[in-house]
Amino acid sequence: AAMSRRRLQQLVGSLGRSAKHFNESEVECLIQLFDTLVLKSGNRFAAAGFDRDTFRDALHSAFGMTDDTMLDRVFHTFDRDNDGCINVVEWVEGLSVFLRGTLEERIKYCFEVYDLNGDGFISREEMFQMLKNSLLKQPSEEDPDEGIKDLVDIALKKMDYDHDDKLSFMDFEKAVRDENLLIEAFGPCLPDIK
Repeated sequence: AAMSRRRLQQLVGSLGRSAKHFNESEVECLIQLFDTLVLKSGNRFAAAGFDRDTFRDALHSAFGMTDDTMLDRVFHTFDRDNDGCINVVEWVEGLSVFLRGTLEERIKYCFEVYDLNGDGFISREEMFQMLKNSLLKQPSEEDPDEGIKDLVDIALKKMDYDHDDKLSFMDFEKAVRDENLLIEAFGPCLPDIK
């Protein structure tokens, strides 16, 4: 059921403050898009929001994202309360960073996407996992994993400032500030400029 006009205005007002990269009419459009996605999903979360599949479909159709691991990780960063469902606040605030976040916000977001186990570090294994999924395999290669291991070594050499064989948030942030292109070093998790 569509929310009342008054409730919508309250929501637009509060999200206009928390999702600071959107103006009120953009917030209102995103809420309407959210309602459309909820209706389309017709799942058990319908009262609260929509599930992973609906979210993945939306990212796929809007931004051409296809990597399953990456889509799952992006879902995880949007789903702040870890209930398996994206509610309207998570949707609008998540998109605020995803689409228009400051460098600082995007660094934090990408780090969270890449920190697969949530321990505050991006380990060798996590880098390997993400790069393995996002690189095209060449049929001629005997052991494609070798090339990925080399890439992980290169990434660590360039980004691991405290030489502890994993990336802390501080390592990641410093590397990205020195070279902005490294923000998506372990796979595409932001929309491209288009």
